[in-house]
Amino acid sequence: MGHRGEDAPLLLLLLLSLFASCHGRIVKVPAGPLVRVESTEVVIPCNVSQYEGPSEQNFDWEFSRISAPDSRFVQVVSTWDPWFTSQEYKDRVDGKEITLRRNSNNSVELVIGNIRPTDQGMYRCTTPSTDSVVQGNYNAVVEVKVIADGLTVGRSTARSTSTWNLSEGDAFQLRCSASTNSSEHTHLHVSWEFRNGFAWQEILSLTHEGKFQPGSEYNERYISGDVRLDAMANDIYRLSVSQALPTDEGAYRCRVSEWVKGADASWQKIQEKAVDIANVVVQPTALGVFITRSNVSVTEGDSLDLTCNFTTDRSGIFQAEVRWYFSESPDSTMAEAQVLLSADRDSVVSDSTLISLSHVDRSSYHLLVRDVSTEDSGYYYCQATLWVPQHNGSWHKVAERTSVPVTVEVLALEPTYHVFLNATKTPKYAEDPTELECRITEAQNTETNVRFTVSWYYRLPMRSDEVVKDELLATMDADWTLVVGDRSKQRAQNGEIIFSKPTVDTFRLRIQWTSEADRGDYYCVISSWSRQRNNSWIKIKDVASVPVSILWSTQDYMLTVEAVKLKPFFMAGHTFEMTCKVSSQNIKTPRYSVLITAEKHLNDRSTPNGTTRIISLNQDSVVRREDWTDQERVDGVVLEKVQENEFRYRMYQTQISDAGLYRCVVTAWSPGGGGMWREAVNGLSNPIQIDFQTSGPVFNVSVESHRTTVYRGELVKLDCIISIAGTVISPDDMSFDVSWFAMHSIAMDRDPVFLASLDRKGIVTQAKRNGSSDVSLERISPMEFRLRIHGCEDQDFGNHYCLVTPWVRSTAGIWQQEMEVKSKPILVTVKMDVLNAFKFPLLIGIGLSTIIGLLSCLIGYCSSRWCCKKEVQETRRERRRLMSMEMD
Repeated sequence: MGHRGEDAPLLLLLLLSLFASCHGRIVKVPAGPLVRVESTEVVIPCNVSQYEGPSEQNFDWEFSRISAPDSRFVQVVSTWDPWFTSQEYKDRVDGKEITLRRNSNNSVELVIGNIRPTDQGMYRCTTPSTDSVVQGNYNAVVEVKVIADGLTVGRSTARSTSTWNLSEGDAFQLRCSASTNSSEHTHLHVSWEFRNGFAWQEILSLTHEGKFQPGSEYNERYISGDVRLDAMANDIYRLSVSQALPTDEGAYRCRVSEWVKGADASWQKIQEKAVDIANVVVQPTALGVFITRSNVSVTEGDSLDLTCNFTTDRSGIFQAEVRWYFSESPDSTMAEAQVLLSADRDSVVSDSTLISLSHVDRSSYHLLVRDVSTEDSGYYYCQATLWVPQHNGSWHKVAERTSVPVTVEVLALEPTYHVFLNATKTPKYAEDPTELECRITEAQNTETNVRFTVSWYYRLPMRSDEVVKDELLATMDADWTLVVGDRSKQRAQNGEIIFSKPTVDTFRLRIQWTSEADRGDYYCVISSWSRQRNNSWIKIKDVASVPVSILWSTQDYMLTVEAVKLKPFFMAGHTFEMTCKVSSQNIKTPRYSVLITAEKHLNDRSTPNGTTRIISLNQDSVVRREDWTDQERVDGVVLEKVQENEFRYRMYQTQISDAGLYRCVVTAWSPGGGGMWREAVNGLSNPIQIDFQTSGPVFNVSVESHRTTVYRGELVKLDCIISIAGTVISPDDMSFDVSWFAMHSIAMDRDPVFLASLDRKGIVTQAKRNGSSDVSLERISPMEFRLRIHGCEDQDFGNHYCLVTPWVRSTAGIWQQEMEVKSKPILVTVKMDVLNAFKFPLLIGIGLSTIIGLLSCLIGYCSSRWCCKKEVQETRRERRRLMSMEMD
């Protein structure tokens, strides 16, 4: 038991140490030792993490020459205390030889600009405590070793001058020497660099890991072996370029860096030196390429000969490669141009049937194209390339030039011919056929490889000061495919316009039914096409005919319509009868369609209430009821054709609501294309009035309500009361159609909304409603109708009125419809019951507030009773050095 009591504090201290190592402040420096070269700049980073307090931390740097844990450290520099530096380092810190460079809030670098052998030792980075609890480490130590400079870099070349003059394609080699006698195990990194401007770029390097690394611009040349780096005896590093290019002109230097492997197995560069080797000047190979002829004109079927010459200042061994190109445009690129023939550096010529290429002498190449055609017209140019041999037996391209293109025009053997256009059929009236023939005459030089096509055009007659506009009717491609224009596309599909070729030299245009829109000038264009070697066709020539005018004398259509009332006077219930007589002029074989319209009147019998289409009869004598919707009088109207130009209209069992003005609307039709009818002209007859002379009853309608202001959810009753003046009528001889409407506005400025209706047979119709309120309609007496609105809502607010249509039974037992009667509106106002609206929400709110308050009190009591502890924390110390462990 006694041993366990003695081990308990030790175990607790071990657990606290383990906890401190996993949590709390962490200060880090690089793993040592750091090997650095004398007189170079040294940078030692230090950072802190997992700390408390301000985000920006302070750092103190100290130095000791003795590598022992109990060695004395000298204060060097601090980020926050200007008096921290000891007298030994004051001059170097003030002179900026030793500085601190902050990278972030928790990271700094100690920079020693010119390290000395006396700077070898231990460097300690310390962060003052800003934590509430002391945990983790507050300093870190790294060892720095300073070695002497043993790196030597120099020029090693056979030439005494630093400027090398080379010709393009020449090989050259550059050498530099690099060695080290460092006391540490170091590796060298040798890089050859080139500058042709402001910045140096890497050519090829031998890294400190023994790997070759080409620059981005020299990767392909390194892979091909054009650029090499060789490590030779006596510490010589040679750069070899097998083929000098114009882009190789510039300055060359050798850059050597010394590397050492650190404690963490990573490579660190400890110093670097460079030496300028040479300035290389590359003279490019001069090459001129030209064609002996400039613009050339050749007749179709003849031969074309061109010669390509080149000149160069290059001496020694070289070979030339020549290519001939053809392009249809002078601005075409090499990728778009067509290669005709080529002769490589071994004088091997590519194969072609109609084109030949011969090597006349060392610098001349002759191109011959036999049996040229018009498709050979274009731009010809040649390209010469010079090649020189390399040391490994391969060939290198040193120069390449392209000549100025020469223009070649192949003149075609144009056929000669004339074009004659004749109108074989001309219309005398509209809808007559029109036929035009376009013929080729006096044709010469039209061998078997020539083909003719036609294009038809229409020209609208214009005044002399207007621009003439031609419209394409149809055209033929070289393969005789017909392409119809927009003007005649639909009519050609319907067979109204026919394009044909009856003979080899004749083309025909036929309009089956000529319309007014076809009046104008017509002409044709004959195109000649020539077959090419690849069996394609190229247009040679266009010849247009003289225009032919298609016109005929026209007169304006005239149409007269007269309506006659057969019975001068009749009463309600009798048959109304009227005839419509039609006469026309300047219309070819017309047919007529008739429409009967009526203009109804309001009660004042003076203001029209709109036109109603009753019944119609088309040009094929087909009858159609238009807006006649009276189901009880489905067969109450009849329209029939009495003669070719006379029509009769009857209306049986007329009613007082039929009063109004009746007219005949007649349309004259003339025969159109394809058996169709074309509308020619419209006519309107004089009006025939139906006016019943009667002293019948006069109906009035009013709306009453005992209560027009209600609260939401209450009931509203609206009574529609009908009164009669004049003749006394038995209730059995009267019937009413009643409809209710609402206008949700005080100013009556909105469209009325239908609510419900009750017809004279007792059938109720209601409109669909969106809200929760409902309506009902009932008859409470023979002349009184009541509308109920149940559970009123805000949407039921507004003016309400009823519309009544009386029906009266005559002495003959026929029900007659009277004029509609509209009541004056009555305003219904819907209010909100404030007490009932807020009673339940207030009760619910008070209850919820009480429950939430009680829960809050309960949670606060439990938290103070069981969950809270008093904790004493240290006062944070900013910018204060750590106390020793004995004081803690």
